This record gives sequence, C-alpha cells and structure tokens, in this order.
Amino acid sequence: MFSSITSLCYVQGSDQLGIWKFLCTSMAFFVFKNNLKVWLFVLQIGDITQKGYEKKRSKLIGAYLPQPPTANGAAVVRCRLQHSEGAPGRALHSGNIGVCDIREAAVRERAASTAGNRPLFYFRFGVDQALPPERRAPVTPASSTRYHRRRSSGSRDERYRSDVHTEAVQAALAKHKERKMAVPMPSKRRSLVVQTSMDAYTPPDTSSGSEDEGSVQGDSQGTPTSSQGSINMEHWISQAIHGSTTSTTSSSSTQSGGSGAAHRLADVMAQTHIENHSAPPDVTTYTSEHSIQVERPQGSTTSRTAPKYGNAELMETGDGVPVSSRVSAKIQQLVNTLKRPKRPPLREFFVDDFEELLEVQQPDPNQPKPEGAQMLAVRGEQLGVVTNWPPSLEAALQRWGTISPKAPCLTTMDTNGKPLYILTYGKLWTRSMKVAYNILHKLGTKQEPMVRPGDRVALVFPNNDPAASMVAFYGCLLAEVVPVPIEVPLTRKDAGSQQIGFLLGSCGVTVALTSDACHKGLPKSPTGEIPQFKGWPKLLWFVTESKHLSKPPRDWFPHIKDANNDTAYIEYKTCKDGSVLGVTVTRIALLTHCQALTQACGYTEAETIVNVLDFKKDVGLWHGILTSVMNMMHVISIPYALMKVNPLSWIQKVCQYKAKVACVKSRDMHWALVAHRDQRDINLSSLRMLIVADGANPWSISSCDAFLNVFQSKGLRQEVICPCASSPEALTVAIRRPTDDSNQPPGRGVLSMHGLTYGVIRVDSEEKLSVLTVQDVGLVMPGAIMCSVKPDGIPQLCRTDEIGELCVCAIATGTSYYGLSGMTKNTFEVFPVTSSGAPVSEYPFVRTGLLGFVGPGGLVFVVGKMDGLMVVSGRRHNADDIVATALAVEPMKFVYRGRIAVFSVTVLHDERIVIVAEQRPDSTEEDSFQWMSRVLQAIDSIHQVGVYCLALVPANTLPKTPLGGIHLSETKQLFLEGSLHPCNVLMCPHTCVTNLPKPRQKQPEIGPASVMVGNLVSGKRIAQASGRDLGQIEDNDQARKFLFLSEVLQWRAQTTPDHVLYTLLNCRGAIASSLTCVQLHKRAEKIAVMLLERGHLQDGDHVALVYPPGIDLIAAFYGCLYAGCVPITVRPPHPQNIATTLPTVKMIVEVSRSACLMTTQLICKLLRSREAAAAVDVRAWPPILDTDDLPKKRPAQIYKPSNPDTLAYLDFSVSTTGMLAGVKMCHAATSAFCRSIKLQCELYPSREVAICLDPYCGLGFVLWCLCSVYSGHQSILIPPSELETNPALWLLAVSQYKVRDTFCSYSVMELCTKGLGSQTESLKARGLDLSRVRTCVVVAEERPRIALTQSFSKLFKDLGLHPRAVSTSFGCRVNLAICLQPHRLWKAAEQGTSGPDPTTVYVDMRALRHDRVRLVERGSPHSLPLMESGKILPGVRIIIANPETKGPLGDSHLGEIWVHSAHNASGYFTIYGDESLQSDHFNSRLSFGDTQTVWARTGYLGFLRRTELTDANGERHDALYVVGALDEAMELRGMRYHPIDIETSVIRAHKSVTECAVFTWTNLLVVVVELDGSEQEALDLVPLVTNVVLEEHYLVVGVVVVVDIGVIPINSRGEKQRMHLRDGFLADQLDPIYVAYNM
Repeated sequence: MFSSITSLCYVQGSDQLGIWKFLCTSMAFFVFKNNLKVWLFVLQIGDITQKGYEKKRSKLIGAYLPQPPTANGAAVVRCRLQHSEGAPGRALHSGNIGVCDIREAAVRERAASTAGNRPLFYFRFGVDQALPPERRAPVTPASSTRYHRRRSSGSRDERYRSDVHTEAVQAALAKHKERKMAVPMPSKRRSLVVQTSMDAYTPPDTSSGSEDEGSVQGDSQGTPTSSQGSINMEHWISQAIHGSTTSTTSSSSTQSGGSGAAHRLADVMAQTHIENHSAPPDVTTYTSEHSIQVERPQGSTTSRTAPKYGNAELMETGDGVPVSSRVSAKIQQLVNTLKRPKRPPLREFFVDDFEELLEVQQPDPNQPKPEGAQMLAVRGEQLGVVTNWPPSLEAALQRWGTISPKAPCLTTMDTNGKPLYILTYGKLWTRSMKVAYNILHKLGTKQEPMVRPGDRVALVFPNNDPAASMVAFYGCLLAEVVPVPIEVPLTRKDAGSQQIGFLLGSCGVTVALTSDACHKGLPKSPTGEIPQFKGWPKLLWFVTESKHLSKPPRDWFPHIKDANNDTAYIEYKTCKDGSVLGVTVTRIALLTHCQALTQACGYTEAETIVNVLDFKKDVGLWHGILTSVMNMMHVISIPYALMKVNPLSWIQKVCQYKAKVACVKSRDMHWALVAHRDQRDINLSSLRMLIVADGANPWSISSCDAFLNVFQSKGLRQEVICPCASSPEALTVAIRRPTDDSNQPPGRGVLSMHGLTYGVIRVDSEEKLSVLTVQDVGLVMPGAIMCSVKPDGIPQLCRTDEIGELCVCAIATGTSYYGLSGMTKNTFEVFPVTSSGAPVSEYPFVRTGLLGFVGPGGLVFVVGKMDGLMVVSGRRHNADDIVATALAVEPMKFVYRGRIAVFSVTVLHDERIVIVAEQRPDSTEEDSFQWMSRVLQAIDSIHQVGVYCLALVPANTLPKTPLGGIHLSETKQLFLEGSLHPCNVLMCPHTCVTNLPKPRQKQPEIGPASVMVGNLVSGKRIAQASGRDLGQIEDNDQARKFLFLSEVLQWRAQTTPDHVLYTLLNCRGAIASSLTCVQLHKRAEKIAVMLLERGHLQDGDHVALVYPPGIDLIAAFYGCLYAGCVPITVRPPHPQNIATTLPTVKMIVEVSRSACLMTTQLICKLLRSREAAAAVDVRAWPPILDTDDLPKKRPAQIYKPSNPDTLAYLDFSVSTTGMLAGVKMCHAATSAFCRSIKLQCELYPSREVAICLDPYCGLGFVLWCLCSVYSGHQSILIPPSELETNPALWLLAVSQYKVRDTFCSYSVMELCTKGLGSQTESLKARGLDLSRVRTCVVVAEERPRIALTQSFSKLFKDLGLHPRAVSTSFGCRVNLAICLQPHRLWKAAEQGTSGPDPTTVYVDMRALRHDRVRLVERGSPHSLPLMESGKILPGVRIIIANPETKGPLGDSHLGEIWVHSAHNASGYFTIYGDESLQSDHFNSRLSFGDTQTVWARTGYLGFLRRTELTDANGERHDALYVVGALDEAMELRGMRYHPIDIETSVIRAHKSVTECAVFTWTNLLVVVVELDGSEQEALDLVPLVTNVVLEEHYLVVGVVVVVDIGVIPINSRGEKQRMHLRDGFLADQLDPIYVAYNM
C-alpha cells in the first residue's frame, strides 16, 4: 500500500503531496493515540505516578510539536547525532566540533573496547572555520539589527544575562506554559500594595521587540516560533484523546488585593502539576470532637447545614469541608498541589537522638561518578628572564620618571567622557616621593613618628580619582609602608563597612590617606570632625594633594631596594559570611606577578590600555596600576559613574586612543550591546586583547559571544577576547593568551548540570535544557603549577573528569591572611597529595577558591566559586548558575537592573536556597507572582533543585557594595533577622524539605494482658494517684451535718448572723458593698418570694442569672436554691459590644431552657434596647425579673430538696474549641466540692481570701459564690473587669487586707505583669507589701503557663512576694477542680502543712509527640518545661488512660486524665454542637484492670510522676502534669502536637510577633501571628515563622496569616479560642495584613 502511495505521489508530483502528508499524519496520530492510551491505563492501575505519566505524555507529544531553534551560543552540540550526521543546523553556529575525552590514554583504550562508550566532554574549536565562505552567514547591518532587537527589549541599565540560559529557561517554561499560576497567590491588604510613582524609573526602550510580550517564547528571546502553535497542537491532541472542550490556557483571576473567583482558581489548579522533588506530605486526616463530620456515600454528596461564624455563611467544597469563597479555595488549591505524586520516600534514616527519625539523603545509586585517571599537575610556560626588567616596581617607576617624564601614565575621565587629568610618569615619580617623605617625616614627631616602614596605612580614594590613588599607592611603596586600599565610607552604616573597620583594626592602621575632595565629602559631626565609623579604629585622615604636602629636602631620597619578601600591599577580600580578610602580597610576588602578566599578555612599552575595572583591587589594580607602570604603558581609566551615563564610553575611548588592550567585565560588554546602535563610526581593529575579568562566570560566555557577534563587523577579531580567572589569594590564576593566529579557536564545553552537582564532568545527552556551556580562561600563568583538589577533606588530586578546587603553586600569589595564621595555613600552605598519599610537590600550593578543571591542551575551565557553593541534599549548586537562570526569566520586564541575590540558609540540617530580587517599580502584584512561579519552574527544570524562599523587594532597597553590586552577606543577615522588608514572598518548603522525620506508623494495639505483663517486667507502675481520703480526715467541720448549701446558709444566719461573708471592692479599692450571713439569708428569702409569686415558677424550673460580678449574683443564686429553682449564671452582654456578646447570652438562655431571667434594672433595659433588637429577637426572651425591686415579705417556707442527687445548678461555659456545654451539678456533688476545697485550702471563718476571678463557671464560680457560705471565711471580691482601669487594684487589695490566700486567672496575672512592670518602685512607695501572701493560685483549665508565672514571681519579688507562693490549679468540664495547690511556706510556724512545693520537670518534646514521657535535664535540646498542676484534692482519684483503647497506661506514657470523685459533675445538661461524641464522658470504664470503677474523662492529656517530695503524712507526693486538651491536639504526620508549643516557638521568632495561634485545616498547619509593628514588616515574618517551626517541630507550615493586634480571640479565662479563629479565617473575616500560602 505504502509503495503504491509513494509512486502515486512521485507520478503526480507536488499536487498529491497533501494526500501523502495527510496519510502520514493520520497514521502517526493513530500510533500516538494508542501509545498514550496505554500509559493512561498504566496510570489508572497505579503502576506509574502522575508525574511519570506527565513525562511520558510530554515525550510523546514532543515529537509532534515544532522544535524551537537554539539561541546564540547554545548550539554547542548537545547530542552526537547532530554532528555525526553532518546536520548543518544554523549556519552561523555550527562549527567544526572536536570530541575530546579528558581521560588518559590507557583509560581511553579500555573504554573504546566497551560498546556504547560516550565521550565525557565536548569542545567546540572556533566558530565557523569549517564552513566554506559561501555557507557562512555574513554579519550584515541587518543581521546585527535583528540581534539588537533580541537584546534591547529593556532599558540600558539591565544586568548582563545569559543567552544560553535564556534559551534553556524558555524551553523549560514552555513545558509549563499551561500552568501559568502554579501556586495560589498570597492575599495582601490594599495598604500593603505599594503603588510606586511611575516617574521613579527609566521607562524601558520598547521601540522594538515588544510585539510578542504575551507569548512564552517571543522575539525578545530570539526564537521566531511563537508558542501559540504548540499550544494549539497540544490542545488538539488532548481534545482528540479525552474529548475535552476546555481551553488549556488559563489566566489567573487573582487581583492584587488577593480577592478573585475561587472556582476559576480551582480550575487553574486542577490543570497545574508542580514537579516536586520531595517526599509526599502527610495526608493524615485531622478529625477532632468539634470538627464537622461529613459522611459521603459513594457517588453522592450529602448536604448538611454548616455552622456560622458571625454573619458569614460557610460553603462546602466537594470534600465536604466548610470553606469560604476566597481563603479556602486557595487552601484547597494548595492541597491539590501537594497531593500530586512525588519522589518516592527514601528508605534509610538516621536517629536524631531519640524518637525523631530524620531522613538522611542516601547516595543515588545512579549518580555519575568520576571514571578518569588521576590528573597530573599542569605546569605553565617558563617565566622568561628579560634583561631590561627592573629589579623592583619602585625601580621601574624611578626609571620611567627620570628617563621619560613626559610619557603619559594615566588619563582620567569626567562624567562627560572628556579627559579630566593626565598623569605623566614624571609627575607620578615626584609626587610619590613627596607622599613618601611626608608619610615618614611629617606625621607625629621626629622622636615618635606615627608611621614607620612596615606599618599599614589605609588608602581611601573614590572610584573617580585613580590618579590620586596611584600616587598614594606608589608613595607607600617608596616609603616602605604597606598600603591597604579600601572603599570610601559614605555613611556610618554602609553595608560591610563595619567589617572593613575590623580589618583596619587588626592591621593596626592609624593613618588613612585620602584626597581633598574625598575628605570634604566624608560625613562630619556638628563640630566638623570626621566621626569614628562603626567598628573602625581611630584614624588620622591625611590628604595627599601636593599643595598640602611639604617638599622633600634635596638630599632626601627614597631607599629603592630589590624586591624581597616584605609585604608590598594588602588587598581586602569579603568572605561568604561577610567577614573581611586582608590578603598580604609580598614585594617579590608583586614583581613576579607583573612579569608573568607582561609575558602572558605580551605587553610592550608605551601601549595604551583602557581600564573599566576597580583600580583598588583585583584585575583592575594588577593591570591598570602595577603592570602598566612596569611597562611604561598609558592607562585610560573609565570611572563607574561615566559607564552609568554612557555605557559605550569605553569603546569610544578604545577607538579614540587606538588602544591595544581593554580590561572589562561581562557587564560592560552587555551594557555596550544594549547601547551600541547609537554609534556609527566604531572601529575596534586596534584591539589586540580584550581582557574579560569575570571570564569564569556562567554568563560571561554569552556576553562574549554576543559582543563578538555584533562588533565583528566593527573590526573586532575573535582571538582578541581573552577571559581570565583570578582570586584575591592566588592573584591571576589563568588568562587566555592573545594570538595572531585566528585559526587557533577557543575551547568550549557543554557540561551536564546534573553531573556538575555531583562534581563530575559529563556531557548531557538526554536533557538538553540542563547544561552549562563554559569557555576556557586560557592557560596556567607563566612560572606557575596548577592542579585541582577535592573541595572537602584532605587536598587529594581530582580525577581528570572531576570538578575540584583549583590550586596554584607560584611565587606570584598572596602569602597569608593578615594576622590569621590558622586560616593562612589552610589556604596558602596546602600540599596536594595523590591517591596513594604522596605529596605532589615540595612547595606549598595556594587554594584559589575557584571550582574547575584542566582540560585538554592545558586549558583551564572554571565552573564556579567556593564562596557561591551551596550543598543541598548532597548535591552542589553554584549561586551564579541560579542567578543566571533566574535572570533568564523575562529579565527586562521584571528584575530591576538585574539585581538578584542567591544564598543558602541552613534549616533542619540542610542548606536551603533563597533568592532575593529587586523588582521594577512598575511591576504589578500579578507580574510579581507570575515571575516567581516561572523562576521556580525554571530552576526546578534546569537545576533539579527546589527553591526554599523567593523574596521580592522594592527597587534600590538591597544593601549595596561600593561599586553598586548587591552586598550578599548583609542581604542574608537582613533576611535571617527579619529586616529585609520584602514586598512579595513565596516559600516552598513542601518542595525542597525532603528530610522530615518518617511519619509515625500507629502500631496494632497490644492486648491488655500483654500490657500488664510488659509493665510489670519493665518495672513500670500504672499511672494512678489520689488525694487524701475524705473518710479518714477528722475535722470539726459543722457544715458536714448538712446535705444542702441552703441549709448551711440558714445555719450560719442563726449562729453567726453578723459575720461578714463577702466584701466587694470597686475600681478605686474602696468597699462597694458587703454581705453578712443574715443579710445574705434575708436577701435570698425575698428573691425566692419574687420567683414564686412574680415568676410563678415551680420546683426544678431553670432560672438564668444575668448579673455583673458582685453581690447581687450571690444573693440571686441562694434565692433560687431557697425557691427550689435551678440557677444558671450567665455573663451579661458588654454594653459596648452588644452585637457579638448578646447572641451568646441568648443561646445559653435558650439551651438551658430557662423559664425566667433575673437581672438588675440596668441590664434589664439593655436586654430590651434597640441595639439588642438588632442583634437578637428580643420578643423571644423568657420573663425578665428585676431584682433591684424586691418584695418585702418572707416565703412561707424554704425549699428543701428531697434527694441530694437532685440538680443544684447548671454550669455553662464555652470551651477553647468553641463548644458550649452545660454540666449538671447535684447538691451532693456541690457540698462535697466545697468540703474538698475547705480541707485542701484550710479555710476557716477567721480566714480572708481575695478572689479576682470571673464568677460565671468552673472553679471561679464555686470560689466566688459557694465556698464562703460552706467554710465561713470572708471573701474579698475583685471583679477582673475593674483591673482594666486600675491594674494595681488586686495586689493593693491583697496588701491592704493582709490577705494570705488569693485566687486569680492568667489574664489577671498577665494584666499585672504587663501593666505594672515598670511601676514596682512607685507601688513600693505606696506601701504595697505582698510578704504575707502564702498562696496565690491561678485558676485555669489548661497547661500551667510556666513563663508567665515565673515572670510574675520575679517581677513582684521586690514587693515581698515569695517565689514559691505562686501555684496553679486544674479543672475541666467533668470535674471543676481536680488539683489545687495551696502553698504552705512557713512550715515550722504554721501548724498546717498540707502539701509540698510544686515541681517543674523538663520533658523531651519529641518523645511527647509519640505520647511518651522522657525526662531530660534543664537546657537540653528540645526540652519542654512543665509545672505540676497542683496537689490532687481530697477525695479525688486519677488514672491515666489510653484515649483510644481506654486501657490504663504506665507512668512513662502520655494519656488522657480520667477522674473519679464525689464532686464529679453528673453529666452534660446539653452540648451545643456535638452530642454523640460526649456520651461516655461521665461514665467510662477501663477496658482492663480495674473495670468496675466509673470514671469521668477530662478530655485533657497528661501524665503522673511520683516525686521525691513527701506530704504531711510522710507519703511520696504524686504530681499531675497537664500537657494539653485532646480536642486541640493536632495530629500531623502521625504525631501529636500541642498548639501552645508551636505558638511559643513562633512568638520567639521575631520581636514584632506579639501573639500567635495555630490550627490545622485539611492537613495544613495554619499559623496566625499578630504583628506589633508597621505593615511593611508583615512579610518578614513568613520565612522566620516557617524556619522556626521546621527547626523545632519538624513541621512544614502550610499557611502564614499576619493580622493586627487583638484579632486572635481570647476568652475571659485568658485562653485562645483557636476554633473561633479558624472559622473566622475560613469565612475571611480576619482582615489579614498578609496571607502567605507555602508551597
């Protein structure tokens, strides 16, 4: 069939070609479709991950997509096929490619016999020498214009960038073109969106190249094919396979404010597949007793009403989880992203001290390993001995200054490009002598000169004054003092200035030479003196202008010696960590270096050299100041300021002066490219050498190629471009020699980026994107020996196909770090060894700090710097490579002047990559986020490494180096301190943190018998304890005779009628009112009459008591008991906040089924007011009785209950998890409770107790209303609300009434600590004395707040408070007080000693996550201090049980606290929210052991510890430690976390975090922080919060929400309402400053 079709096509010619194409396409598509169906099936049965399927699909589709041609410089043969088949490719770029293996001959022979041997390395020699002239593309003006269109899509100030990278990056991003918004965009408050003035930046030059901005690969990147075609093709294929009609391109719907249609976001997310390289996140479900359970039958969704928070309706997602339209759509998006299949988990782990198993990166069995032979040290050419070379540099200056005084030495330029000043050799010689004389003889006195030969002197000259600097430098050489050239300090807080000061101090510098103009420009104090800069020594500033100097006497002459080993100068070097070191260079090294450069560069006398580089250090100093003088050359110095104004200035000067040599950086070439079209008459034919100082950087090759491409037509020859490699320690390491032979091509290699990360040289044969194209930096310097050694450990020689640190052995290197002998030994005195351990040479080598290798022909290749090395998960990445990749993503449109910083931070035992970029002032939020997403994708595709954090800062805000670059270590420091103030942040911890502990696997439960035997064998006792036995306590308690509190009150009214029971204080500390026994009795009688007559209530009816804290509430309570009604105390609504507080009142009244509501006249009006009507339906209130107007008569009889088990009162409260629950307290339990407290606290009628608690529920209500009546002691009542106006009220009352026992809440304690912290002295002056307090108990239903109690104790210690007086209590819904610790201090003086001091233990937090208790020493890592919750009350028994199996636990386990006591509540009256789960809270039995006792479950996790302390009876004391509520504990990665622990860590992370709350949402950890600072600091918190939670808790934070102070809801007991907060967050009611979604 095919043959006939072929013949048909041939016979009928081109008319039938369409049929042939159609048939071929159809057949191909048929095959393609079947292949794809196979992979789809494999995916469905689970044999391949989603990511694997994506790869297969992309590969299949790739064959049908138009292949983009390669960009300039990148077509360096990545695939042998292209060369072997002789494919021409693009005529301009395909050259004669030599394939060269680096391995030795023996290895080569052995390898050749192996089938499929692939070359390790490709070199390209020359550009197009192999092509005949007619095949070459001539560089015409048209083609250069086309090139220019690619380059100039932005303004001239953009940083150089790599075209190689651009091509690779665009290809990588083309893969992701459908995934435009890969991650949910953060929400930002509008005030935080910085709208910068559009005048603040130079508008980009958009005259060309901007037509195709929208496409992924537009003309701006030099690819003629728009991506549209490939999108359509893929769209067509996917339609054909899946029958879908959805468009594959989807744009983001999120506005800058963060709002947007959630379903569109979800659609985008559904098409997004981020290729993560991490272990999958834990997807364990979090269900707690308050979470909303949704059961979904297969194939259908059951709907149920979701609860409301405020006025917001909650919606539900498909997962049945209530969400709001905005916030949770993003979270759902995040969850969807994280659910993608990822890299399989690693198999092996190392144990980090205890339970936590941190994954350790296992070596990849398939990772490339070096296979070559061991390299041999490479020797440079012999350093020639030229007869007329001077014996020292000063001698050279003397020679030229005397025999050619008129010869120009240095020409400086002004900012207009006009010659400013010409320094001749004669002037240089005479002025240098003058400076030398003045330094030695005019500073200090004759007897005590300030500077002697050998001393160090600072040279502080601006970059636009090389002449003055040169004169000062040679003046120092002639005076035999050591110059230390440094940058000019512009302000007292320059980035890195302090470190420069430390260097000057360590060098003993006391004098700074400077110019007149510079001296005037230095910052001055009001008196006109130059202030001492931070960290700098005290300096004498000495101006070197001739007019300020004395003329040396005729008989004075500097002593010019031959070069020796004395130090010539010190060059400063900034390290990775920001510290500054001084590299000393001796006079012989200086001279030898000049000689080596002269020989390598072929310098001759009177040549002209154009220098754009910094003349104070490095290549600029060596060529432009030193070697030039040795050879009597003329230097044209181009200042940085001129380059900023006119980037072409250096090229113009080359033309103007017919310069032979130019010293530039890649940046200068790039800037010239951007601006070159303005010039017609450029001629570069005079150049014989263009030295590229940063030729070792990854972007230099593209700058060189592009520069040659454009300027070849202007006379520039290819062999003129000479990249060099240098380092402060080894000076010039290698330089490409200028040759006259244009047939000698430069070396070039295409290295696999993947191989490089393992330090191995490989060509990338499969993945053409992830390659690094490098150019050689020439040969080893004359007279030097070079080798490469392994970067870590002993300096062992590398193999030939291995990347190592280059080391040089030569005279012309630095000799030491000044004053640092240890570091000097490690860097300047290295003896490389062979694999057998033999030293390579008897002479020491110097480490250059450069990573690279020596290729064929002795060509040196550099692939990175040691300082830029980041080791992530065992793989090495170079910061410069990452910068180049990031810059290749739409650089012109987005990054301001190409300013990007890349560094790594150590988080959780591994380095994490951080990228910080300055964004252009006109960038929108959408642009920012789009760019960040694309950078992540590009780096993921090309480097196969995850970025931990990507931060964008406003333009011009990163700390700068003196020449305008980014000061990296300062930037890193700001990031770690939280002072960077970014305007956008994207954290990706899910992607790159791959060493989290293994998720805990729940073991199958062990049977009861095994547990019993196991505990016995291991000597563990069952965790149980009890208070004193009530039956055995003998006391003369008269109240025991009565079963009911109402009877006790009547008895006290008869026996001690005038004994004061209650005293209420007002905010000024005066007595507002008081009640004696008889007054309370009579008041209660009148209220009973009112209830029966006006309220028409029956026995057992419920009455809501809505009173402010005070005496009315107590009277109303006993009035209800007298009438036989059941009272419910309810907090009144807040008059200023009726809308939110009144609905709670209404709810309690309704849920408690109150038949009547009693209150004061004022509240009565409030309940019926217009504001109340707006909040609730006021007509639905039950009858309201006003107790301000009581009847005068007494009741006929006082009600006496028939049975002690009948209901006494209902206790309603809202738990921290937002559950409203009312518990039933019967008369017997109430009396038993009061007796237990009386015995524990030793309460008698003669005692006075101060109570500063809310009287509405729990122990606070019992102490306020019940205990005084039962025990007869006087209660001094202080309403906590009064402390808001007078924080000292409580403590003043305690002092005034000489109270020995007081009770308060944590919120009261916090108010005193914060409000009175600075007033202790004034309080002491007012007579405040707390020395009588023997017990101050904090009433709470939570883990004791040890930090708060300790700070309270320390703060008021000066006022007499005993440090051991403060203790805590613990109660809960099922039992209102389980523990209460009354301290007994003066045990000898007091007859009652009922308990020992509370104990604090330190437990291992990691063990606690596994429900195990392991005690550790104070201060040990991961230790958590826990304070015991008080002594167990008499009559109370406690056991620790497993909450799931209900079996008893040993005392080394964390479990639920179960309690058995006479004062347990008898059950829930009602639970509003979740009735089914609470059925066994009051009547649980153990599953084995003591199965008869009925226990109540507290819902709190804790453990028991038998302490060494003994109580009054000599028995060992059992301490109960409460860890946290079971409801609030979060199960993440199979481990149990308590919110308070994470919150404590977060609060410590940054000074601006005042409060924090955490909760989980669909397995994501959400952290809400309150910011006390400017909104600009909000984004600083995101990385810090993520870091601290990872480091201390091994958890990845999913969402960080930054809110204003006071947003986190806190109840009256001072407890955080985390579930309310969660509801508010999901309903989008928090008005956050910033919400970050971590990827």
